[in-house]
Amino acid sequence: MDKIIVEGGRQLKGTVRISGAKNAALPILTSSLLCDGSCTYSNVPMLRDIRSIQQLLEHLGAVIEVENHTVRIHTGGLNQHEAPYDLVRKMRASILVLGPILARMKRARVSLPGGCAIGARPINLHLKGLSLLGATIGIAHGYVEAEADQLTGAEIYLDTATVTGTENLMMAAVLAEGTTILRNAAREPEIVALADVLRQMGAIIQGDGTSVVTIDGVSELQPVSVSIIPDRIETGTFMVASALTDGDITIVGCQPEHLGASINKLRQTGARVDVTDDTIRVYGTKDIISVDVQTLPYPGFPTDMQAQFMALMSVANGQSIITETIFENRFIHVSELKRMGADITISGNTALVRGVPNLSGAPVMATDLRASASLILAGMVAHGETHISRVYHLDRGYEGIENKFRNLGAAIRREPE
Repeated sequence: MDKIIVEGGRQLKGTVRISGAKNAALPILTSSLLCDGSCTYSNVPMLRDIRSIQQLLEHLGAVIEVENHTVRIHTGGLNQHEAPYDLVRKMRASILVLGPILARMKRARVSLPGGCAIGARPINLHLKGLSLLGATIGIAHGYVEAEADQLTGAEIYLDTATVTGTENLMMAAVLAEGTTILRNAAREPEIVALADVLRQMGAIIQGDGTSVVTIDGVSELQPVSVSIIPDRIETGTFMVASALTDGDITIVGCQPEHLGASINKLRQTGARVDVTDDTIRVYGTKDIISVDVQTLPYPGFPTDMQAQFMALMSVANGQSIITETIFENRFIHVSELKRMGADITISGNTALVRGVPNLSGAPVMATDLRASASLILAGMVAHGETHISRVYHLDRGYEGIENKFRNLGAAIRREPE
């Protein structure tokens, strides 16, 4: 197991290129199950979660070739309809195979994904939607068992705007007979990216990016060759890094239109943010202004940026209130920031952050993916060295982040624990 060591006090400057979005790549790679043939995906980030979904697809009978950041998936020989616990437990997003397996093979047996450090992520809405599409659903011995000779279109209202639920039901509905309407659908850019890929495969989808998505089922889909969209959360992380270190970072290969809320909040802190079609340049400031943040479903401020923004607010002038509305346990990084000298008080789903003049390096432990990033950011402005353990979380969602930061001037290295 590795740890990352950060020495604070460096001003970050330079250019960084953003990798493909993990949260777009996972459902898009899974969508290959819906067709018989070979799909090619470029700009795929080489991450732990990507390897996990590849292992699961291979278990189902897919043949996968990986070259640099291109993944080719051959799905002509699917011979399994079961996603076992040993593979699904590695990553909750594995539940995304449920809809495609059911639609393609008429039955699916998928392990329940289990717990999550940042809060409950129930799949009841996935199962409710598949049942409305005509599937017979049962749960036995820790597995979801679903069967349907032919899925049929239905109107489905999602009680909450679930991202993976929307994606799972979209993928099931594209091969259903008739029209499916998803109401209160999630609106994230990753859902639009999946819909774009499905349309290129021959699906008929309208309304993605809004709360009402309409899918007209087709009898079959065709293989595609597509590129994965840039990662908006990695982009936001480097934006905060520049603001935090009084830096000057140019972020290339990104999609600024996916980051409206983050850009707006960062400008309120006093940072200058210049935007072009695929580039964001952030100039930091020594006098960071405290601002309040409330996480919301897209297009609101993303929960996946909350921890990074809290690191910024920890050294801002004044006090800020950060409210987390998406996940109930997403303040577990606070205790680690406090070890570094941050002044943070939690009450329910709200954190009161009083900015301090300086943080100090300390041994800390990463508790989840975005917490890992926030501790690296805090370490960059702390006096002395910060040793961050359990960074395997980091490798689930950031590709070579320490190398990218080092190229911007950070004093950061990875060592075995």
